[in-house]
Amino acid sequence: MPATSHITRTPDRVPAGVPDDGLGAPAAVPKSSRRARIRSKPGVGQAYRIGVFVAGLLSIALGIGLAVLPGPLTIPPVLLGLWIWSTEFRFAERLFESFKEKGRDAWRHAKVRPVTSSLVTIGGLAAAVAVAWVVSHYELIDRAKTTIGV
Repeated sequence: MPATSHITRTPDRVPAGVPDDGLGAPAAVPKSSRRARIRSKPGVGQAYRIGVFVAGLLSIALGIGLAVLPGPLTIPPVLLGLWIWSTEFRFAERLFESFKEKGRDAWRHAKVRPVTSSLVTIGGLAAAVAVAWVVSHYELIDRAKTTIGV
C-alpha cells in the first residue's frame, strides 16, 4: 500500500463530524494537490463540487440524449461525465469502472464487426438528421405548442 499512502482515503459515506453537502463522500485526493487546497476552503470547495457535478451531469445528459440513436454514440459522453464525477465523488468511481468495462465490450464488438457497426452508426446519424429536418421543415414543434395551447 505504499503507492497510496499519500492519498487521503474517505469512506463511502460522509464520516461523522464532516458536514454532509448532499453530494456524497468526496473522492480520495493527494493531500498536497490543488483539489485538496480547494476543498479546505468551505465556500470554494462547495462551489467546486457543485461545478463538477453540473459538468458531469450535462455530459451524461448528452449521452442519454444520444441513446435514441443506434450504435455506440451514447458511450463516450456518458464515460466523460462519469470520469468528471469520479474525480470528485466516490459513488462515481465505482460507476465509472463498471461503465468503462461496458465501453470496452462495445468497442470489442465494433472491432469484430466494423462494417456492420459503421453502417448502424452512419444510419443512426442519417436518421437523426432526417428527423431534425422533418421537425423543422414541417414546424412540428410550433404545431404541437398550438395544439396543446402553450
